[in-house]
Amino acid sequence: MPLIDGCIHPYPTGDSSLRRMAVEARELGFDQVVATGGTGEVPGVLRATVISASSVKGVISALQAIPRAEVVVMVIAGDLAFNRAIIGLRGVRVLKDAHRSPREAFNHVAAKEAEVKGVAVELDLAPLVEGRGLQRQRVIARYRELLQLHRRYRFPLTLASNARSILGQRSVREMALLAGLFGMEEAEVTGALSSLDSILAGRSPVQVVRG
Repeated sequence: MPLIDGCIHPYPTGDSSLRRMAVEARELGFDQVVATGGTGEVPGVLRATVISASSVKGVISALQAIPRAEVVVMVIAGDLAFNRAIIGLRGVRVLKDAHRSPREAFNHVAAKEAEVKGVAVELDLAPLVEGRGLQRQRVIARYRELLQLHRRYRFPLTLASNARSILGQRSVREMALLAGLFGMEEAEVTGALSSLDSILAGRSPVQVVRG
C-alpha cells in the first residue's frame, strides 16, 4: 500500500512549488502526496480541494463546482449536526481540522457513520510541531480521543503534515514519532498513511485489530 502525506499546500498558498514538494515527499519516504493548489501534472500528486462552508447547502454547492481532476475532497469540520451531514455526502473523502471543533462535534454516532461511508478524519500534525504549551497539549488530548474512537469504531484516519514549504514537510519516521505523542502505534501509523489509497479505490481501508 502506498504511503501518503494527507495534505500539503504548495505555491501560491505556500512558499514552495508543487513539483519541488512532490520530490521532497518522495525523498522523505512517501509514495504520494495530497496537494491543494499548485499547477501542472506532477507524478505522485493527488489533487485536492478543501471546502470551508458554514452550512451543508454551501458544501453541496461547492461540491458541484469541483473539477473532476480534484480527486480528494476535504471539508472543514463543524458541529455534530454539520459533520454527520457532511459524512453522508457523496464525494466527500476527508473531514479536516477536527481538532479545532468541539469534543462533542465528533462522537460515537459520527464515528459509526464515517466507518460506513469510508470518510476519513484527518490528524493534522502541524500543530504538534508549531504549537507550544497548553495549546499543543489540547491538540494531543483531542487526538487521543479521536484515536480511541477510531480503535472502537474503525473509521479511517489520515495523517497530514499540512506543510506550506519543503521546510515544513516531515518524513514517514518523523510522522510516526509525532503520532506516538498521542499513542498511535506503528501499524496504526502505516494504516493512516495508506488509508486514502483504499478510500479512493472504493475499498475498505485495512484496519489494525488490537488484541
